[in-house]
Amino acid sequence: MKLKALRYAFPKTIPIMTGFLFLGTAYGIYARTSGLPAVTPIIMAAIVFAGSMEFVAVDMLIGAFDPLGALVMALMVNARHLFYGISMLEKYRDLGVKKWYLVFGLCDESFSINCTAEIPQGVDRGWFYFWVTALNQLYWLTGATIGSLAGQFITIELPGLEFVMTALLVVIFLDNWLKEKNHTASIIGVLAAFLCLLIFGSESFIIPSMALIILTLTLARRKLESKI
Repeated sequence: MKLKALRYAFPKTIPIMTGFLFLGTAYGIYARTSGLPAVTPIIMAAIVFAGSMEFVAVDMLIGAFDPLGALVMALMVNARHLFYGISMLEKYRDLGVKKWYLVFGLCDESFSINCTAEIPQGVDRGWFYFWVTALNQLYWLTGATIGSLAGQFITIELPGLEFVMTALLVVIFLDNWLKEKNHTASIIGVLAAFLCLLIFGSESFIIPSMALIILTLTLARRKLESKI
């Protein structure tokens, strides 16, 4: 039962593997070249497992101690998982102890596969969800470990490596732009970020811009839903 679910789940995660190994390696190198110990990105990949937030956390760990700012930033960056979780409640119901790991390991990619997969008869639904989630985390953990171990041997400057996080978010934005039928929400996000950049400056605009985006989208939710 377990192996059959694994054999069915693995091919569906291969595209995720290629992306996670590359991004995870870049994250590990970035963390090491930023001055963090080799074990830090590995532990974070294992117990945090929130790709974009892990990149942001590197700057938080090497910057000034600001637990409230870290809490707000984590909430803003990963707020979408609240909606993912709600939509997966029915699928993860009655899966026993596996449910707790599925809740912990939920990420964009695992959500995408588990939400849309058509599981054939003879393949256990719970074990399929479990293997998709576990394999995706394993890919990220492997990449982060490779990058962390390789990073300690990199003694030269790597200008531009810190741009990996920016590039990742740009790609996510463009991918979402291509998929959505109505671009109003994306345009609101860009305008809100630009406005807050002008008001608060490049060092402090992220949290205000995300708060403004959430507030604006909440107020305009009914109009936006009517256009979908």
